[in-house]
Amino acid sequence: MPVTVELDVMLARRKMSVGDFAEAVGITPANIAVLKNGRARAVRFSTLDAICRVLECQPGDILRWTPADRSEPHGH
Repeated sequence: MPVTVELDVMLARRKMSVGDFAEAVGITPANIAVLKNGRARAVRFSTLDAICRVLECQPGDILRWTPADRSEPHGH
């Protein structure tokens, strides 16, 4: 998927463990792993809000867009 969630750098900057971060955001460490591993298909705005509040960052600090392979048809 061309949009990924990059939490590792922000967690390192804030010196936060995944467990502490998950508790502060209000989601499970397993769901943090899904976000970090690129398996998430969607992120709720309420979750994104909590992530940004806890990390004191903007959505663009953790979301990265990379162009899809140009050989793929549009919309797939």
